[in-house]
Amino acid sequence: MSAVLVVVDHDRGTIAPASLGAVTAGRALARQIGGELHAVTIGAGADALAGVLAAHGASTVHQVHHAALVDYGPEAWGEALAAVVRALSPAVVLGCGTERGHEVVAQAAARLDAPAAMNCTEFDESFDGSGPLKVVRARWGGSLMEQAEVDAAVRFVTLANHVVEPSEAPVAHATTVHDVALPDSVLHSFVRDRVERTAGVTLATAPVVVSGGRGVGSAEAFAPLEELASLLGGVVGCSRAVTNNGWRNHADQVGQTGTRIAPDVYIACGISGAIQHWVGAMASKNIIAINTDKDANIVTKAGYAVIGDLHKVVPAISAEIRRRRGA
Repeated sequence: MSAVLVVVDHDRGTIAPASLGAVTAGRALARQIGGELHAVTIGAGADALAGVLAAHGASTVHQVHHAALVDYGPEAWGEALAAVVRALSPAVVLGCGTERGHEVVAQAAARLDAPAAMNCTEFDESFDGSGPLKVVRARWGGSLMEQAEVDAAVRFVTLANHVVEPSEAPVAHATTVHDVALPDSVLHSFVRDRVERTAGVTLATAPVVVSGGRGVGSAEAFAPLEELASLLGGVVGCSRAVTNNGWRNHADQVGQTGTRIAPDVYIACGISGAIQHWVGAMASKNIIAINTDKDANIVTKAGYAVIGDLHKVVPAISAEIRRRRGA
């Protein structure tokens, strides 16, 4: 089938924003090969996403149903996707670069004995749906860009996060339901219970992130950063050095081994900007560095920098915001 099939990552019917970027990228790839853009949702709880996917260009939405697909299970989702791929034989299967997106694509590819390329940032513009698909993909947390070829009848790939901005291109669409039979061997691993750790804006979704590094000095010294983040409607992040010192929870860490962010504004306070941290922050639309070292890596990469003591600069910014708001 001359089609691109996009795998939709969702949490009990709530679509992952990265999936819309993958749909947008899939739309361009489908147009390039002269084929159609299809999307697949797993579990009846995601059926309502068909309209959203059609608004972004999916002409057919495949809805996979099974009584066990109420919540996430990696083996079950992988086998469910593999069943759809067996029925359709698309030219390309494209997932998003979330942990779940990578896991499901890898599961399906393994079940079909096919190769998969993860975290792709570019697809060959000369690809016509036949032969190998040439890709560029991020390795080692983005510190290495690799050129590779995916040579298979069905080419499994995932799109690195924040590479393609979602855009709408509404089309008329059809939905197709696949009632799949899942063997017992894939039904043993599922999410059974959840504990909500955060509510509202999170580090991954915040429009503004104010992060602190070793230069903050202590856990207590994060209070001014908390205040600034609150005034800006954002959240506080940190570097790995901070979590290593026990000043903040690992859930607050920005970086290769933490959370990768893409806020409108990232304010890095007292952070040197090692490559592991930069990988997690580089998708930020605007970066402001506050540092006493004008040669720090984060300063040289930032769009704006304040060379000064963060313990003076951060409270001064907060005071000015309050003054302008008349508070």
